[in-house]
Amino acid sequence: MNFKLVMALVSIDKTDVIIEAAREAGATGATTISSVRGEGLKPEKTFLGLDLTGQRDVVLFIVAAEKSRCILEAIGAAGNFDSEPGAGVALEINIEDAVGMGTQLPTILEEIEDEV
Repeated sequence: MNFKLVMALVSIDKTDVIIEAAREAGATGATTISSVRGEGLKPEKTFLGLDLTGQRDVVLFIVAAEKSRCILEAIGAAGNFDSEPGAGVALEINIEDAVGMGTQLPTILEEIEDEV
């Protein structure tokens, strides 16, 4: 089975929306890394040494390669990535191999078979 890692970097207030959209598109699980920092096109200003950037999360999804583009597009639409500056960014990375997917594999295979 071929897998891809879909990674979304989002503002903390959009994390739940992104996870829900990914699940509806076929993701079977998610891992969130909280309180990361990032900088976009225009760096945020600071006030008396305090960072004014909002908290961001990194949300990771290991998904079947066949579903990755659909999940990526669902995440982008739910988070308004293309229309709202600083809303977030998502990308996919090929995974050569993975272990620990045994409990999710039957569900993933069933969903892929249903689409065919």
